[in-house]
Amino acid sequence: MIEISALQSPINNQLSITGSKSESNRLLLLNQLFENVLTLENISNSEDSQLMQKALANKTDLIDIHHAGTAMRFLTAYFSIQDGRKVTLTGSDRMKQRPIKILVDALNELGAEISYQENEGYPPLSIVGKKLTKETITIPSNISSQYITALCLIGTKLENGLTINLDGKIISVPYIQMTIQLLNKVGIKATFEGNTIQVPFTKRIEAQIVQVESDWSSASYYYSLIALSQNSEVKISTYFEDSLQGDSALQNIYAENFGVISTFDNGILSLKNDANFQPKQKIELNLINTPDIAQTIAATCVGLKVNCILTGLETLKIKETDRLVALKNELEKLGAIIRITDDSLAIEGYQDFSETPTFETYNDHRMAMCMAPLAQKYAIRINNEMVVEKSYPTFWEDWKQLGFEIKSI
Repeated sequence: MIEISALQSPINNQLSITGSKSESNRLLLLNQLFENVLTLENISNSEDSQLMQKALANKTDLIDIHHAGTAMRFLTAYFSIQDGRKVTLTGSDRMKQRPIKILVDALNELGAEISYQENEGYPPLSIVGKKLTKETITIPSNISSQYITALCLIGTKLENGLTINLDGKIISVPYIQMTIQLLNKVGIKATFEGNTIQVPFTKRIEAQIVQVESDWSSASYYYSLIALSQNSEVKISTYFEDSLQGDSALQNIYAENFGVISTFDNGILSLKNDANFQPKQKIELNLINTPDIAQTIAATCVGLKVNCILTGLETLKIKETDRLVALKNELEKLGAIIRITDDSLAIEGYQDFSETPTFETYNDHRMAMCMAPLAQKYAIRINNEMVVEKSYPTFWEDWKQLGFEIKSI
């Protein structure tokens, strides 16, 4: 357990943040499919990306990806097309509770040979790699974008390409767009129009250098920190105004609702308080396209004692933990009155509280990091703080660099 205390002076510092986990894992798999012709710069140093790299290099028949959900989904698709190779793909106890049936069904419909070793619809999986020839698949569109991305990535190596028809209203559109744009960036002419994705068979791509932009989800904690501070500024790199990442919506969300101004200068993103901002009493946001920043926004609202209604959160229930329940449990320790449904979280007022809150993290990296900015308002404690290694291993070192005192209890 650690205890964090508020800074006594305004923040003014600069940090460098590791590359996006989402971009890194897509590019790592793509590079493997095309015989490593890409030189990838600023790859994420997250545990998830390290596990992805180890799994792709693993020549045995047992692949354990621990807590890495993205790796589980991408590698299920990857190993399904490794003709003649048999593997068992497994993970942590929590991973064995995270559904994967929709992706497995889609791959099996395309001709894959994947079966369940324990519980129907959940890892671990037995995969026999085959040559897939079917070229069209229809899947529900209200599913994790990682399922869709997994299909897009291997579609580049199916001899007839792959057409994916998405049935219904699409959630997490920016993550699908990121995948298509990364494919385009390396020379693969994939398209995403309406509810149809088309990925052509691509024999080879040109050798090239690809720079991974830093992670916007990780930037969210600094947006929150500035929102909870006064007369402060943090500079973080490497970020671009024309980002491929959906979480770059942070710029508008935090400007309009919390008075945090974003400016760019040669890859450096500066965040500072807007001196003329008028605080809001209630905030309403639909986060269906940006679910990974919902926890940060909820914690920011509690730190400012602002009411809110956050919707579009249906995917939060199947992450590392049920994030809606976890947020309710932990933010109520600061007196927040919270109501949750299957796809929303509402903060409806505040009560007094007296004890120093100790936040549980539920083996969820984002639960630890979204609570950290609250140290600007209260002395706080966080259990199992090293869970941040999943996506941002240097998080606590960076916060010490900002001037926070962090001590073990």
